[in-house]
Amino acid sequence: MDHYTTIEAAKLLGMAVRSVQLMVDRGELEAWKTPGGHRRISRTSIDQWLASRHGPLKTTAAAGGVRAIGRQAESREHPRILLIEDSTHFQNLVSLVVKEYFPQAQMHVADDGIAGLAMYGQIQPDVLIVDILLPGIDGATLITSLRSHPEFRRSRLIVVTSLDEERRKPYAFALEGVPVVHKPLMVAELPALLGVALASAAADRGTPTSV
Repeated sequence: MDHYTTIEAAKLLGMAVRSVQLMVDRGELEAWKTPGGHRRISRTSIDQWLASRHGPLKTTAAAGGVRAIGRQAESREHPRILLIEDSTHFQNLVSLVVKEYFPQAQMHVADDGIAGLAMYGQIQPDVLIVDILLPGIDGATLITSLRSHPEFRRSRLIVVTSLDEERRKPYAFALEGVPVVHKPLMVAELPALLGVALASAAADRGTPTSV
């Protein structure tokens, strides 16, 4: 099969149908419409998009559509952390914190909300670290979207932001009950929060904490 429906593409990418439609509109995925007005998305463009972010993905036909194979079978021996952050400086800073305090953890990074949604579905991280202000989809909208998926319950969430408490108020709906790290205090506060989050996720999996 050389193309997918929008629903099949969304399943492969681990994101909402609307997110896939936005990617098509931005030209990130190659697509066309059938005479009946239905989108068909190029398999090649999906494979290229995934490979550029996660490495090659194998797919197989399944009852009711298409599913991804390979990544879901990866070992969960090491905890996985997904950072969704557009600043290279803070990507590097968080990566350094993880490397120093939690060297056994696998670190994954997405530059924007759309890529973050796709990576979340593929990686299913133990801990998700997300900035509030992101290109594509802002962090608050992304958090709200993820919370609508049962898979999100497996992850512990930490929000990082340059916004002070006053400027966070418009995002209160998404931040309720979520630990928030003010970026100027990243090095001081993130290690402890990450330690708690990783230990909690390991307890849920029934595996010993290895970090």
